[in-house]
Amino acid sequence: MQVDVERYKDALLNIKTAGGQKGFLKSIHYHPYEPTPYEALDSLFAEYELESRDRLVDFGCGKGRLAFYANYLFNAYVTGVEMNEVFYHEAIENRNGYLAKMKKRADKVHFLCCLAEDYPIEPEDNKFYFFNPFTQSIFIKVVNRILESAEKSPRDIDLILYYPSGDYVQFLEYQTSFELVKEVILPGLYEKNANERFLVYRKDV
Repeated sequence: MQVDVERYKDALLNIKTAGGQKGFLKSIHYHPYEPTPYEALDSLFAEYELESRDRLVDFGCGKGRLAFYANYLFNAYVTGVEMNEVFYHEAIENRNGYLAKMKKRADKVHFLCCLAEDYPIEPEDNKFYFFNPFTQSIFIKVVNRILESAEKSPRDIDLILYYPSGDYVQFLEYQTSFELVKEVILPGLYEKNANERFLVYRKDV
């Protein structure tokens, strides 16, 4: 059933995002690619909606599934950040396929090939998604860059964590001003694995 859902949603978006890691990782600090299951995203977006003016950044975006789905559902601005050149090029191919169907959204869907800690946080970026893409040391660097951006351009900021790492959670709760505002558990999965959930942390202006 899960495979059918994945194929159906990919076909709906005119993209191809199934499959795992190819080639070698450049760093032990970066984790293998695995797309967030569509069923998990449906659970998240049933309880956490975006506005069309929101700007969502997906760190370790892989082939772009989250970015395309968020844009499809909410017409939000989305940026995928991916260090793996193979996945980046696949994301670009998927962008071409997606925009062949969603012709008027080209200005809202973007991808960059760079390390997460090198991504230049834009003043309008206000939602950031993490599916355990890297170790805590990289996460800390990225979050600190987000906080520096928020000091220069004050705005509400959300961090969305799927399958949240204990290291991530500990850092956010004890060493930052982010506060937990929402938990979305995945029915049927959370009971067997407490990591099957989303956590949303927020920093208000």
